[in-house]
Amino acid sequence: MPYTPAENFPLIAAIDLGSNSFHMILAKTDQGELRALERLGDKVQLAAGLNEQRELSEEAMLRGLECLGRFAQLINGLPQGAVRIVGTNALREAVNRNTFIQRAEALLGHPVEVISGREEARLIYLGVSHSMPASQGNRLVVDIGGGSTEFIVGQRFEPLILESLQMGCVSFTQRFFRDGKITPGRYAQAYTAARLELMGIEYGLQRHGWLEAVGASGTVRAIGLAIKSAGLGNGEINPDGLGWLKRKLLKLGDVEKIDMDGIKNDRRAIFPAGLAILEAIFDAFSLAQMVHSEGALREGVLYDLIGRHQHEDVRERTLSALMERYHVDLEQAARVEAKAISALRQVAADWGIQDEWHYDLLVWAARVHEIGLDIAHYQYHKHGAYLIEHSELAGFSRQDQQMLALLVRGHRRSIPRERFAELGAEGEKLLRLCVLLRFAILFHHIRGSHDMPTVRLQAGAQHLSIRFPDGWLENHPLTMADFAQEAEWLAKAGFRLQVS
Repeated sequence: MPYTPAENFPLIAAIDLGSNSFHMILAKTDQGELRALERLGDKVQLAAGLNEQRELSEEAMLRGLECLGRFAQLINGLPQGAVRIVGTNALREAVNRNTFIQRAEALLGHPVEVISGREEARLIYLGVSHSMPASQGNRLVVDIGGGSTEFIVGQRFEPLILESLQMGCVSFTQRFFRDGKITPGRYAQAYTAARLELMGIEYGLQRHGWLEAVGASGTVRAIGLAIKSAGLGNGEINPDGLGWLKRKLLKLGDVEKIDMDGIKNDRRAIFPAGLAILEAIFDAFSLAQMVHSEGALREGVLYDLIGRHQHEDVRERTLSALMERYHVDLEQAARVEAKAISALRQVAADWGIQDEWHYDLLVWAARVHEIGLDIAHYQYHKHGAYLIEHSELAGFSRQDQQMLALLVRGHRRSIPRERFAELGAEGEKLLRLCVLLRFAILFHHIRGSHDMPTVRLQAGAQHLSIRFPDGWLENHPLTMADFAQEAEWLAKAGFRLQVS
């Protein structure tokens, strides 16, 4: 049942659908710690399949699906909730991402989330923090991906600032090194483009300061190993090593000629772009050294998953902060939440809304349905939906935010049935959650700790019956009028409400 704490699964897995590479890690959990059992990765280069209209090519999709077919064998049989799959910049950008996501979900048997750049940064930082010794001061973490680069300044396990920029080794390769030729002019263009991107975040990060800089990407690892091969370090990156490597690449003049320790054949094409971005980062932040962390996004996803199972869910903190920021009436939110959960328990089986995500969404919606009141009372449900859909909410995927926003949008007055219908079968279940949320809100329309009756709910496919104690409604005409009006609103959405 979704109403009890989530099981601490003995095996969990994370899959990172990156713009350059797809990665998977399968791990065993023990007392909140992880022991990796399998690690797989493949250079899919999904971002290279994006055209000028931001459409993913069929060829790129097939490369991704072929890789996921191998991953699927390792997670076959793992229960829902034990696997988390996140998509990053290439899927954020792709206008036809749903086509790929549907095919990937059918192959893997688990949902695919597309996460925002800042959520990606948060998870990267979590993975790095769990993979390195604790730092006494702040730490700068940089992850150069295929389509975006994430920056985080944090201390221990808490990020202080999160940023994500639209520059990556695959996208910059497409822009500046498409034919594989490495010239001073092209390299300078890539470096300048990166510096221009960095200008918007330099001050914000530097004002926090840091004692060490950490790189979490394959690009940083490869550059560190190449510098080490020249005897200019032990795997860390420094300005002298970057200068040597830049001169080496310009002398070679072609990615096909790159042959250095640490640079695999499938990374050669994107290596010059990655180097130009990293050199720009070193110059922008006046870095003296950067070390590499093996932990990154996929490890962060796993630790986030453990946190959810152990009720250290970052989404709880995110919602609490949202409720505080928009001055939510906490007592009213708690009353609505309790009644919504009670209603869900009565009809979950009949309506097929027994999964954990149904429970979570209903609880979240009950807590934040009134945040729009801080903007204006008129159409506050629409203001609230906008805030939820367009805010950076740590721990929430884009799909989470869209569904939560839709529940808040539909919690009063007319229900946007067409928007629910766009989600297919999931939309129908979401609509049923919306009906339960509306019931809970109406039940507590009169605020305060009044004695409220016990009611019984029965559900049919497009029907909800609410039974009050005999004579109660007649003695509470406002509630009776509320539910009479509600029956009219639900009728327009194709639902029949019967109150007796």
